[in-house]
Amino acid sequence: MAQKTFTVTAETGIHARPATLLVQTASKFDSDVHLEYKEKKVNLKSIMGVMSLGVGKGAEITILTEGSDEEEALNSLQETLNKEGLAE
Repeated sequence: MAQKTFTVTAETGIHARPATLLVQTASKFDSDVHLEYKEKKVNLKSIMGVMSLGVGKGAEITILTEGSDEEEALNSLQETLNKEGLAE
């Protein structure tokens, strides 16, 4: 299992558009990918799950990946978060 914690820097948090980008990125991989926020863990391949968390600016989130391509998945998600200015 691979995991990394990020701090959300986007003014609007992780709302519909960024959530969609993260779900699309996570869905490219075979590994299980989860997003953890405030002790709740959801499947990062589910837009409804991600939206249900209501992640705002300044939030600490953890992305967990487990499977054959877990490192690649985590790196790709980190790249998406950084490129879109969502988290660091």
